[in-house]
Amino acid sequence: MGMIGGSLDGFIGSVHRMAAALDGTIELVCGAFSSNAKRSIETGNALDLPEDRIYVSFEEMIAKEAQLPADLRMQFVSIVTPNHLHAQPAALALKHGFHVLCEKPLAFSFEEAKKIGEHVKRTGLLFGVTHTYTGYPMVKEAKDLIAKGKLGKIRKVIVEYPQGWLSDPIENDGQKQASWRTNPAQAGISCCVGDIGTHAENLVEYITDLKITELSADVSSVVAGRTLDDDANVLLRFNNGAKGILIASQIANGEENELKIRVYGEHGGLKWLQSEPNTLIVKQNDQPTQLRRAGANHSYLSEHARLHCRIPAGHPEGYIEAMANLYRNFAASIHAFENKTSSNPLLDYPTIEDGIRGMQFIETVIASGKENAAWKQL
Repeated sequence: MGMIGGSLDGFIGSVHRMAAALDGTIELVCGAFSSNAKRSIETGNALDLPEDRIYVSFEEMIAKEAQLPADLRMQFVSIVTPNHLHAQPAALALKHGFHVLCEKPLAFSFEEAKKIGEHVKRTGLLFGVTHTYTGYPMVKEAKDLIAKGKLGKIRKVIVEYPQGWLSDPIENDGQKQASWRTNPAQAGISCCVGDIGTHAENLVEYITDLKITELSADVSSVVAGRTLDDDANVLLRFNNGAKGILIASQIANGEENELKIRVYGEHGGLKWLQSEPNTLIVKQNDQPTQLRRAGANHSYLSEHARLHCRIPAGHPEGYIEAMANLYRNFAASIHAFENKTSSNPLLDYPTIEDGIRGMQFIETVIASGKENAAWKQL
């Protein structure tokens, strides 16, 4: 793979590189790691890349990689830049015949996302979006339980993603991660909803296989002087008649990344927390509560869950492993694509459609918030 963004002074690039390397199926062969040429070269050198595979712009990287023999050039590009720098490199990579794996949210705007979708459709190439939380084994188990009807018809969904790291205006002190996320010129129309609300939306629709059809959103910029949102409370209606609540907040002081989801059906319910990712809690009125645990040796788990466990139960697998599952699955899909064979449908990953859906969700939530929580169709 090649990487766009992800210099050494950033956060998410190193996480992606660790995840991509975990299973030994992906090799980082080139990169344009920063718009600052010096920083890109420093990063490439630190990663021991050959000098001629360290590029000072994504345009140079894509053009030169396309000229290399097929057995030498990158097969896909991983885009880990801020939101406003997703669409152009994605479109250029697709144009030159490269598959793309992109950080979320997919683009700067819904319109931009739809254009990327058109490029994907026109080229027929693979496109993934790193909604990392779908890679956890017990998220796969929850999806399988619901798909098999173990909970019955879904009635109620509650998903929360509280963080506290933006409780203070740290963007004013030059904190890099806060600075671009709170800047409309780089993040788009949303901070909180775009950054973590889309994770919650994607997790709900992935686990339940339902679609949000309408929503009503109370959106706030709580910290004085902050232009974009840092808190959102959203009522949801689903295509099967179920109702839901989505909470996303970056001013929940003291919280880290406390993503959690609860799903309730006619016959039972389940709960999963990212802070305890190896456990899925399954409940029914007339039975004791079950704690289902991740582990490659647990034969009672679904095949979908077991395929995403690496080690026996009792050895924790976490965020890096979940992202690594997306990279491994994407690599398997590329292998199947290039060898014209069928890929295992259980080795799944979020697709271009999920990315477009996320951008539509952001736009709809922000529009509802501007109209005093008016109900909007999604």
